[in-house]
Amino acid sequence: MNKFAKRIIPCLDVNDGRVVKGINFINLIDAGDPVEVAKIYNDAGADELCFLDISASHQSRNTIVDVVAKVAKNLFIPLSVGGGIRKIDDINRLLDVGCDKVSINSAAIHNPNLIDEAAKKFGSQCIVIAVDAKEVSANKYNVFINGGRIDAGKDVYEWAKEVQTRGAGEILLTSMDKDGTKSGYDITLTKNVSLSLNIPVIASGGAGNMEHIKDILNAGADAALAASIFHFGEIKIPQLKKYLQENGIEVRK
Repeated sequence: MNKFAKRIIPCLDVNDGRVVKGINFINLIDAGDPVEVAKIYNDAGADELCFLDISASHQSRNTIVDVVAKVAKNLFIPLSVGGGIRKIDDINRLLDVGCDKVSINSAAIHNPNLIDEAAKKFGSQCIVIAVDAKEVSANKYNVFINGGRIDAGKDVYEWAKEVQTRGAGEILLTSMDKDGTKSGYDITLTKNVSLSLNIPVIASGGAGNMEHIKDILNAGADAALAASIFHFGEIKIPQLKKYLQENGIEVRK
């Protein structure tokens, strides 16, 4: 498998034990049972699966480990889990039930040393830093936390470089402005972050068709993450991979 091959990653946004999808982080609608949805993606040729417990940080509780365990049992592809991870013990618990990577957002902002500690203990390849970015003025993006509810007051580009230095193995970069709109990813944001880093960037927020995914991978993203277009059957992963290959983008078989 070529390490430079681009990855396709469906995302399960989980709220109260159900997969949901919204627009700009609100107006959530039900998209199914996480275990069933995960099985479908595993069989459809997804390269990884991202599981985000989207209300854990806001509700100040831990990730729903029992649901993660059930999902992990049914997967043969890497599973990345985020939401409500605050300390080393939380990461331990998730890795113990079968997840491969953890995605940390709010806790990394509150305690950046957690990144260093986690990378040292578990290896950088396990540590993904989720960055929810919102444009606050012309081409100025700030990091938001607590499910997009609070402006952390940090510049996205500076924070991305810092988390790389601290040992993060990957960044999951979500454009809040584009999330759920199906109007295409934020090319400028993703390209600038990707160019400034040596670690992989997963682009998230805005996928509406196969061309959007092609464009963001060509713009420098190492992986494209999407939710609603996959959940509601608008795009099938095998057809997407075929389309990308036909357009000169190497994808994992």
